[in-house]
Amino acid sequence: MCGIMGYIGSKNASEVIINGLARLEYRGYDSAGIALTNKDLYINKKAGKISNLRSELDFSELAPYNTGIGHTRWATHGIPSDLNAHPHSDCKNEIAVVHNGIIENHSAIRQILQKYDHDIKSETDSEVIIHLIEYYYERYSLAEAVMKAVVRLEGTYGLIVISKREPEKLIAARNGSPLLVGIGDNEMIISSDASAIIEHTRKVIYLKDREVFEIKRDNFMAFDLEKGLVDREIEEIDWNIEAIEKQGYDYFMLKEIFEQPETISNGFRGRTVQDYGMIRLDGLRLSEEELNEINRIIFIACGTSWHAGLIGEYLIEEYARIPVEVEYASEFRYRKPILRRGDLVIVISQSGETADTLAALKEAKSKGIKVLSICNVVGSTITRESDGGVYIHAGPEIGVASTKAFTSQVTVLILLSLFLARRRDMNSEEIKVYIEHLLAIPEKVSQILSNNDYIRDIAEIYKDKSNFLYLGRGINFPVALEGALKLKEISYIHAEGYPAAEMKHGPIALIDENMPVVFIAPRDEIYSKVLSNMEEVKARKGKIIAIANQGDNDIKEYADHIIYVPPVRKMLSPLITVIPLQLLAYHVAVMKGCNVDQPRNLAKSVTVE
Repeated sequence: MCGIMGYIGSKNASEVIINGLARLEYRGYDSAGIALTNKDLYINKKAGKISNLRSELDFSELAPYNTGIGHTRWATHGIPSDLNAHPHSDCKNEIAVVHNGIIENHSAIRQILQKYDHDIKSETDSEVIIHLIEYYYERYSLAEAVMKAVVRLEGTYGLIVISKREPEKLIAARNGSPLLVGIGDNEMIISSDASAIIEHTRKVIYLKDREVFEIKRDNFMAFDLEKGLVDREIEEIDWNIEAIEKQGYDYFMLKEIFEQPETISNGFRGRTVQDYGMIRLDGLRLSEEELNEINRIIFIACGTSWHAGLIGEYLIEEYARIPVEVEYASEFRYRKPILRRGDLVIVISQSGETADTLAALKEAKSKGIKVLSICNVVGSTITRESDGGVYIHAGPEIGVASTKAFTSQVTVLILLSLFLARRRDMNSEEIKVYIEHLLAIPEKVSQILSNNDYIRDIAEIYKDKSNFLYLGRGINFPVALEGALKLKEISYIHAEGYPAAEMKHGPIALIDENMPVVFIAPRDEIYSKVLSNMEEVKARKGKIIAIANQGDNDIKEYADHIIYVPPVRKMLSPLITVIPLQLLAYHVAVMKGCNVDQPRNLAKSVTVE
């Protein structure tokens, strides 16, 4: 959730950290703060967005500070306020910490520390960390004090600590919350996200759980809490700073919607061999025996990724004839799941750091089950913990409401279903046909995006409505769920997605002349059923927005507004039908004056339970 940043080098640390926090603000934006040291300790923190903090800082005055830490917060314990904002400092104002995560035993630690006269001022769980470090810092070096303190912590943490007694060091520790170190030229940058590091260096090290790093401007030491000093390999980020710039778009979300022709291509590029009717997914790392033994697949995910998993269920069951279940990660490990030989668990996560999904992954592995991942962020915790998987290659996604990652996940799931189907009943000639149609999808997405102005006009008509209903059938039912989620996430309008046939079992009671109903109605084998559902809405004076295939004139009799999309094979339909729903949600939210990149109460990467 929260974004944390640290710098040590020869530059003005305050400028580096504030610019880094601006790139991390999508992780949390209810308060921000900075701590700097150069034989004294300077702290400034403010509720609200980073711009509030920036306006308080005199960068020329802060130029002598070359070491510092910063934080942009998504509140868990304690309301957004100056007092609850990070960094937190000790009683003597010698050391400071920034923290991402949740300390589950903070109340017990707080009670013990208060017996030793520690003055804990905030409502946060995080402040106990710095007082615990302070307790040990009386007898040990800063690195040793941090190591002794984090052993006492239960829960998740990614944290960075500085001290005015040792201003030439940053101490970083991780357990369950992402953290990486950027190796620069006589400087080191540490952050919870590569987006804050990439403008300085591409060389990085991803901290592992229960590791503590002592970082100086020209070197570092890595300690495992059980093994002691360890060697770590330097990796390289494979994207550049342009990937996280708006490039002329008003919002990252709109930029990312318009990137989908490219990102869908990236999802299948190098993985299809059309001449031979083959799908290549080498990252799965499954032996022939393991592939042949698959009796059931369980997708585990949250939010938008869960919707992608539902589409995967339709695809794999229909084309590969393998039973599939789709589980919410947050529920999976708490309900004593039944896992057996022949089960394959596949976790889906854009960030690769989602706490619930990671916990579910570990639960499955603890039972001896093979776990694969479908993920976007290279080097993320989920990709390192899983037995194999597939990267979606969507590039950095900055908008909190996921768009391009969703279609990239669906692209990979299409490939996976074809890969498994080829091993069952589907012959190479059939695979060739599906590959041919998949390769044509990016151009069809571009055609839909060219209707952006028309979709904006529809948004103008419905922007002031309080409720929306999204209906789809078959493989487009999860698309209805995703369309409703996009609208509620960024516009704060109540929206629900349902299977169209379920409308009569409750939601139809809501329909009147003020209720917009979005139908996903491609001309497939259940098209006539969807038209019947439209008749029922129309009879109750509901307003119908239909996503329909080009050339479908029959639907004009039912719909008030039609957004036409190119006809495609059924398995590819979600890649096409979701695009207008993303644009509709975007334009409604912008017209309502919402910040679509940073919707209230949400953060991009949910790294806490």
